Amino acid sequence: MSFFSIFLALVIEQVRPLGSTHFLHQWLRRWANWVASHVDGGTRSQAWMAWGLLIGAPAFLAVLIHWCLTFFLGWFFAVAWNVALLYVTLGFRQFSHHFTGIRDALNDGDEHRARELLANWQQIEIKDLPRNEIVRHVIEHSVLSAHRHVFGVFFCYALLSIIGLGPVGAVVYRIAEFAKRYWSQPAAQSEMTAAGFAHQDASNWSSDSLKLVAHETWHAIDWLPARATAMGFAIMGSFEDAMDGWRNHAEKFPDDNDGVILAATAGAINVQLGGAALQPDLPGSSSTPGRTPELAHFAQVVGLVWRTVVMWLVLVALLSLANLLG
Repeated sequence: MSFFSIFLALVIEQVRPLGSTHFLHQWLRRWANWVASHVDGGTRSQAWMAWGLLIGAPAFLAVLIHWCLTFFLGWFFAVAWNVALLYVTLGFRQFSHHFTGIRDALNDGDEHRARELLANWQQIEIKDLPRNEIVRHVIEHSVLSAHRHVFGVFFCYALLSIIGLGPVGAVVYRIAEFAKRYWSQPAAQSEMTAAGFAHQDASNWSSDSLKLVAHETWHAIDWLPARATAMGFAIMGSFEDAMDGWRNHAEKFPDDNDGVILAATAGAINVQLGGAALQPDLPGSSSTPGRTPELAHFAQVVGLVWRTVVMWLVLVALLSLANLLG
């Protein structure tokens, strides 16, 4: 069931990507605002209650419907439900248009346009960023987006579906990432670009306690998926160099989950990543070893990501087959 659900969701998402103004995205923002305004009172315990309600209610509904469909209507309807939830939580098309637009601008020699697109994607201010720095940060943001929108969802869904929880892993992972990102935004600026949640909403208020809880829980939830993604990149790239980067250069990045992914990517395709050109106030300004980023690395990144997708699909297919035969 897991293999067919993931495969069908990826195919459907490639053919008909979910729009940024879809009602589910709007509902999730309203739900987050309601939870924050009615439960979050500024204390640590209230922050945990708010986070638990935000994640727990959709997750419980997802698994309850999955079990009801499985036991009363059959596996076909359960697969359809899994595909539907994976369709709204997993997919390249939620971020790939940013990558494609910047790549095309650089191919045309329009670095000014590339800087504008990168600034709009990450909601940051860019002035005179050199061409190789544009390429480097596009690679970094694209790899992390691929992890958060594809591999992380993929891993959590497959892991929990094995023990009979259906699509709950995908739901928890996706909403946890959204909560960390959405509640960390200033109240007057809640424009969600990384997952297509484009919106301005002045009601996006959350306490410091809630922001901290959302950040801590996201870091814990993403710990294992981040390392699974890094391992996949290592297997599908230069394994020895990727593992060396993981061991010796992951600390060059401010976040250790992101660090293992980016360090493994740098070694897998021999590209220099890291640094703080866009955010000079952050620690970890040194870079990994490797070649200076150039346009040719874009094709290598795309190839690495798709090879890793195929690898995980084959692995899930084998596990599904073993489960059926067992």
